[in-house]
Amino acid sequence: MTTARPSSRPSCPPRPSGPAGPTRPARPARGLAAALVCGTLLVTAGCSSADDSGSTGSDVAAAPAAGRTTAPTALPLTNVRARMALITEGDLEDDWTQVKTAGNWHDRLLVGKVDVAQFLTASTQAADCQRLLDGLYENDLLGKPSGGSAVTGFQQGAARLFYQVAAYDKADLDKSLAWLKSLPTACDQFNAVGSQNSTRSVQVVQASLPKAGDARQGLTVTVKGVSGGSPVTLTLDLAVVRVGDDAITVINGGTGGVDHDSTDDAVSHGTTRLKDVREGRTPAPEPSQFD
Repeated sequence: MTTARPSSRPSCPPRPSGPAGPTRPARPARGLAAALVCGTLLVTAGCSSADDSGSTGSDVAAAPAAGRTTAPTALPLTNVRARMALITEGDLEDDWTQVKTAGNWHDRLLVGKVDVAQFLTASTQAADCQRLLDGLYENDLLGKPSGGSAVTGFQQGAARLFYQVAAYDKADLDKSLAWLKSLPTACDQFNAVGSQNSTRSVQVVQASLPKAGDARQGLTVTVKGVSGGSPVTLTLDLAVVRVGDDAITVINGGTGGVDHDSTDDAVSHGTTRLKDVREGRTPAPEPSQFD
């Protein structure tokens, strides 16, 4: 007589196949145990071919999806955090020197009333160009911040680099970026009349920027006029980068030309610093060589 090899897992009680002699009384405990085993197998390995997708779905719903990460919540930009996000001399190449007077910078060549007669749609285009000149002069192209704000500046010879970090209403910020994008067409070339009826010719062209932040817009503005009885040309890079509801504004240049590389450095390194501050990290004192 051969002894049957025990199964590696419990099996369901066999179904009766018909009359087979005297019937033995069922043992309630053993029958209950077999039923429990079969019920367990129905859920896990399957005592029958019934679909067990309902049970599996509950397991998936209870466990987080593989690889899912939660985006960090951005901290509101206060004046203290805005100051932390400002760039330093280490973020700019060459010989820039940080100064504390940037909030008072105003270039007289930017003062002038736009010649409305030049525009086909004077009521809109002239107003856009006037807003550009006034915003560059006052360093407030994006309007009044809705939250924290901080400003710094750098000088290198005759060139100046104005840098601001500030919080804004997102809808207003998107409108400002759309307005800036329209200026190379709306204000391609125009004249403005300054003091003593002196005429300034202004040209606005689009400028490329590093792919930083959630949205960005760059312009190069050239103003030709007379200062101290001599012809002079003021060239400025303007860069605005949106990060969430916050923005970086860079105005860089002077009467000796503009260093576009410094504008790019301010944009790329400044965006990294602002992202760090928004996520609760302290920005590195020096930019990474891998930025």
